[in-house]
Amino acid sequence: MKELREIINGYDTAKNAGKDCVLATIVHLEGSSYRRPGARMLVLEDGLMVGAISGGCLEGDALVKALLTFSEKKSRIVTYDTSDEDDATVGVQLGCEGVIQVLFEYINANDSNNPVELLRKSISTRQAAALVTYYDLSNKRTNQTGACLLQLEDGSSYGTNPFPQLDSSLQNDIADVFLSKTSRFIQYSNDEYITHAFIEYLEVPISLVIVGAGNDAIPVMHLAEILGWEVRIVDGRKTHAKQDRFISACQVLVSKPEAVLEQIKIDSRTCFVLMTHNFLYDLQMLKALIQTSIPYIGVLGPKKKLTKLLNELKEEGIEVSEEVLSRIYGPIGLDIGAETPEEIAASIIAEIQAVFAERKGGMLKWKKETIHTNRPLAD
Repeated sequence: MKELREIINGYDTAKNAGKDCVLATIVHLEGSSYRRPGARMLVLEDGLMVGAISGGCLEGDALVKALLTFSEKKSRIVTYDTSDEDDATVGVQLGCEGVIQVLFEYINANDSNNPVELLRKSISTRQAAALVTYYDLSNKRTNQTGACLLQLEDGSSYGTNPFPQLDSSLQNDIADVFLSKTSRFIQYSNDEYITHAFIEYLEVPISLVIVGAGNDAIPVMHLAEILGWEVRIVDGRKTHAKQDRFISACQVLVSKPEAVLEQIKIDSRTCFVLMTHNFLYDLQMLKALIQTSIPYIGVLGPKKKLTKLLNELKEEGIEVSEEVLSRIYGPIGLDIGAETPEEIAASIIAEIQAVFAERKGGMLKWKKETIHTNRPLAD
């Protein structure tokens, strides 16, 4: 999400300066690659690049292809075969072993629904979205359609579908993307045409609420910001909960624990980390949070602290169900031997990422399956 914001900011800067832009997007992948479909890079006409479509091996040639797109002012698709050791375009033995389709789209700044503007609309609200991008692998020389339609989770949409005969099938496939929360590659064909579509699932960023404004909350905030998460800081102490201590946070709130949820909108992508070092504040905050469906509630401190918190609730006549307990994490974080505040922050952020990605957080060295799961091209 942070990369998308940087691309949008780069586009705005270029537009204000009267410079043209090309957006390079990975729209299809067979095999493995450093970046996944949906990875983007904005290229300005002066050669400045924002974002990335690889670990650095494709960017040089991508810049050349982008400059050609500027000159022709039409979109093109380019294939990079990193499994071909003789492919001089991308170098020898990169190790990715994938066939990558990259779409280069010339951005018309006068089009209010150009690809960058559609991306802007997708992050302007806390709704999941599906972005439809058409491309033609059977005729790569033709001007590619590109990103043309954005549909939000509530059914509202921006842009148009240039293939109205596909409306019914497309809507069914978009519904499947929302249901599975997974992007899809689709091939649509009949006797008259063949076209491919990348229906990209754009997830809402994680919203992290850090309850506690101590010094150890600062590295947690910074790491979350790097990932593009939305961050809020909550504390009952005016001396600690100051905006100038947490410049990157979108909100710094001084509040009693029982009033916090009245002031923060929560959804299925919201998580809380309790790290006030104040047992009574954490207790009241936990009492409020267990009444919600928040998927992640982290409690900083040893196991005995969480046990004591739960026992206090029990003494008040509050039974915490197994379902709720499954959403409470304490001691918080992955077991990486963290000691310093920065190491603990990395442990916490990694655990939250694993929970929302529905992963166990183990070492990839011992993973028997592929790191990423690809859905095959659908007919």
